Amino acid sequence: MSKLLYVTPRFFDPPQGGRAMLSRLHWECLGRLLGDRLRLQELDRHIPTGAGAIGQALGGYLDGLTPSVEDAILARLQQEDIGSVYLDGSNLGHLARSIRRRFQNVRVYTFFHNVEARFFLGALRQTRDLRAVGVLIANYSAERMAVRSSQRLITLSERDSRLLKRLYGRAGTDILPMALEDQCAFAPAPDGTDPSDADYALFVGGAFYANVDGIRWFAREVAPHIGLKTRVVGRGMEPYRADIERSGNVELIGAVDRLEPWYRAAKVVIAPIFDGSGMKTKIAEALMFGKRVVGTAEAFAGYGDVVGRAGWLCETAGEFIKAMRQVEALELPSFDRSLRRLYEESFSLEAAQLRLGAILGEEQP
Repeated sequence: MSKLLYVTPRFFDPPQGGRAMLSRLHWECLGRLLGDRLRLQELDRHIPTGAGAIGQALGGYLDGLTPSVEDAILARLQQEDIGSVYLDGSNLGHLARSIRRRFQNVRVYTFFHNVEARFFLGALRQTRDLRAVGVLIANYSAERMAVRSSQRLITLSERDSRLLKRLYGRAGTDILPMALEDQCAFAPAPDGTDPSDADYALFVGGAFYANVDGIRWFAREVAPHIGLKTRVVGRGMEPYRADIERSGNVELIGAVDRLEPWYRAAKVVIAPIFDGSGMKTKIAEALMFGKRVVGTAEAFAGYGDVVGRAGWLCETAGEFIKAMRQVEALELPSFDRSLRRLYEESFSLEAAQLRLGAILGEEQP
């Protein structure tokens, strides 16, 4: 393969959220595969202002991609003789279209973190405001361009591939499931925040709509009827503290520096997620730390037969209550090596590198 340009939002240390972690992992995989043939183009996200800002967004210029940034990228492709471009998100579809029109020989790979139109439709159903309508239209427009203009469409799951076919008339070409860089160091808990004082169920997730709705539902419908306390870890959840803690059996921890101590001390991980797209990072994290999961079909989407080996599948309050009571009665291992092996074989950096190499036609180093 000739040189490849990886186009992604600007990296920050540490990555914030599952999407940013996956973007960084793909960059690392590509670096191992391509070495000095890999190039990076980071995009600085900003909120556009001015009379033409709304028109640009609705036309597909999103998340740091502007006409001037796009022109600079196109010039770079020519100047550096770049033969392939990997777009880290279907929200960059306008760039895919411009590359296709300008450079017939440049191959475009687009990775779909979600089917963005489906994701933002869910957000619109929750907020029901004009801004959410605009965000949905803008992302649908950009994603449609990505589907039409990319040679390879890389989705997290078969479900997302089928949804692309239904929405845009073209299915994905490749599957590249969720993967995480290994964080299982078993380091000591930070001073003053040792979570190991009692068994608890752990919910991990930032304040995006499906996480908020899911844990509020669990706190209201399930937590009052079980003995095991639930702890909630995630950025931006503090505004929902009153709802989440109302039952008295749920504690909101909020943002933490490291997730590992909280996973390590948890008896089980819960994933009451009822909406969304893509794959849920929290399932791969639980496997990485050797923990079983009580979750919905939406939470396990894309993970194949993992649910039968790693946990309990629940959709109703009654099913969650029954499963949680089973958890309370069981002596679960604090670290299940069979679950850890699932992570290593299917959802680790090494597993992603093998799959990505096959997609690009690159031999493993």
